[in-house]
Amino acid sequence: MIRHNWTLNEVTTLFNLPFADLIFKAQTVHREYFDPNEVQVSTLLSIKTGGCPEDCGYCPQSAHFETGVKAEKLMAVDAVVAEAKRAKAAGASRFCMGAAWREPKDRDVEKVSHLIREVKALGLETCATLGMLNKPQAQALKEAGLDYYNHNLDTSEAFYPSIITTRTYQDRLDTLENVREAGMNVCCGGIVGLGESMEDRAAMLLTLANLAQHPESVPINMLVQVKGTKLADAKRVEPLDFVRTIAVARILMPESFVRLSAGREEMSEEMQALCFLAGANSIFYGEKLLTTPNPETDSDNALFARLGLKALQPAA
Repeated sequence: MIRHNWTLNEVTTLFNLPFADLIFKAQTVHREYFDPNEVQVSTLLSIKTGGCPEDCGYCPQSAHFETGVKAEKLMAVDAVVAEAKRAKAAGASRFCMGAAWREPKDRDVEKVSHLIREVKALGLETCATLGMLNKPQAQALKEAGLDYYNHNLDTSEAFYPSIITTRTYQDRLDTLENVREAGMNVCCGGIVGLGESMEDRAAMLLTLANLAQHPESVPINMLVQVKGTKLADAKRVEPLDFVRTIAVARILMPESFVRLSAGREEMSEEMQALCFLAGANSIFYGEKLLTTPNPETDSDNALFARLGLKALQPAA
C-alpha cells in the first residue's frame, strides 16, 4: 500500500526491527512492485566541476575546502555526447549530468538544455543535478526533455545545519516543488555516514515518504570521506546500518527506484548483495561519481552475473 502519512515512531520502529524481519519485509514489498532481479543502471558525469560556493561538509567540489579539485568550465557538447554514447554502450539506460553550481544562471540552463536534447537523441533517459532551480528554470529543463532532476535532502532537517549553512532545508524542498510542478520526475535521497543518528536517517526518509508524490528515484549514498573536507575524518557507517536504511526506504516508498549510489567503491560485494536483497534496484555505472571513485563497469557486470541480476532496459 502506498502511504504518505507515516509517523516518525513508525519509521524508527522499522529501523529497530530484527534484521531478518526487516529484510523479509523489504523484500516482500520489493517483489510486489518490481522484478527482484532487475536493476536500473545510470551513468553520472560531472559536466561542470569544482568552484561551488556552497559549504556542504562532505563535498570535494566546494570552494570552501582544499581538496585538489580544480574549478572547470562547462564541458563542450561533443565531449558530453561522446561520454553519453560510451555510457549507453556499457549498458546504461539513464545519463545523469551534474554541475557544481549553487543555482544555475538562465544562460547556464540554456546551455544544459542543449546537452539534454543531444543526449535524448541517443535514446537515453536524462537526469541533471544543477543546484537550486526557480520555476521558469525547471520549466525550461522540462521543455528541453529532461526526464529526472536530482536534488538530495542529504539528511534530516534537524541535523542539516551541522552539514550545510549556505542554504536552508526549505530551499531544497522548494526546488523539489518547482521540479514537480514542471512535470519532471524527482530524484531525491540522502547520505548516510555524516555523523547523523538513526533518528536523523528516519526523519530524512520520513520527509521523502510523506511528500504528496514519492520521488521516482531515491539515491542512498554512503559518505565518501575526501581529504580536505569537513567530514574527512567522520566515523564510517556500519555496513548493516546502511543496509537497514536501504530496506526502510524500500518499505516506505514501494514504487520508487532505490539507488545504491556513492560509496560503492568502499562496499564489499557481500554488502552490495545485501543492499539488493533489501530492495535497492538502481546503481551508477562508471569509474567516477562526479569526482569520487566508483566500481568499474567490468566489476559490476561480474557481480551482476554472480547474483543473477540484469540491467533494466529503458521503455521503448
